Amino acid sequence: MKLEGTHVAMVTPFTKDNEIDEERYRSHIDFLIENGVDGLLAVGTTGESATISHDEHKKIIDILIDQVDGRVTTLAGAGSNSTAEAKELVKYAENVGADVALVITPYYNKPQQSGMYEHFKILNDTNDIPIMLYNVPSRTGVDLSVETICDLACLDNIVSIKEANPNLDKFAKLLSCLEKDGLNDNFKVLSGNDVLTVPMMAQGAVGLISVAANVDPRRMSNMVNKCLENDFSTASKLAYDLYDLMDVMFIEASPAPAKKALELMGNMNGYLRMPINEMSTDNEEILKNILIKDNLL
Repeated sequence: MKLEGTHVAMVTPFTKDNEIDEERYRSHIDFLIENGVDGLLAVGTTGESATISHDEHKKIIDILIDQVDGRVTTLAGAGSNSTAEAKELVKYAENVGADVALVITPYYNKPQQSGMYEHFKILNDTNDIPIMLYNVPSRTGVDLSVETICDLACLDNIVSIKEANPNLDKFAKLLSCLEKDGLNDNFKVLSGNDVLTVPMMAQGAVGLISVAANVDPRRMSNMVNKCLENDFSTASKLAYDLYDLMDVMFIEASPAPAKKALELMGNMNGYLRMPINEMSTDNEEILKNILIKDNLL
């Protein structure tokens, strides 16, 4: 299991009839691996997990494990705002052989820090699979505190965090806390924000879980690899070149731009699950021009 490097928060392809497009999903997995990524995440937010049934959720994880066949690290989205439901999904990920379970903080019900700690501790105590915390307050309404993250990092199966809080001051405090507690060697911190990857890795993150890498996995991987080599001058230049692509992935509700980009590139159909709708004509034109500029079309 490799947690360092570039991991892709994969889109989930659908057919015109709103079914999982297994053929396109397997093809997308191969495309990403062939272009140098280190890991693949199924059924995360970018995978439209909020509108996927439990049976579909498990099927997507099954396809991931089968198609990857040990070539890269497999991460299975397994979170919920119900602890019992998250426990079931994490156990499923463990049973089918995923390398890591990515577990988002409970959303909507906005538990206190103590509730979030106990939520993750239950998952830690009832499963053997390594667990990656996912902190994304812009979507969930709750923010894991530095103190809670460091407390969770002491648990045996909590091995990493995808940190999508863009507050770099908080991020520096987190790395300092992990260092002081002697946890930084065993607990890996990954960026959950494409555009902040270079500064976060300069402070101590060891990789990225990326949306833009669905579209340009080779250059995103190169940027992250340069950070891992401590060549931040080259990494920064790559980040500047990639900025428009990383930014446009969120010009509308994700994953609409990523799916439209892949459709324009001929890699898949861009079908979405409601309530996420098709991009506006104006924004699609902006996206298309960026893809042309970046030689992706």
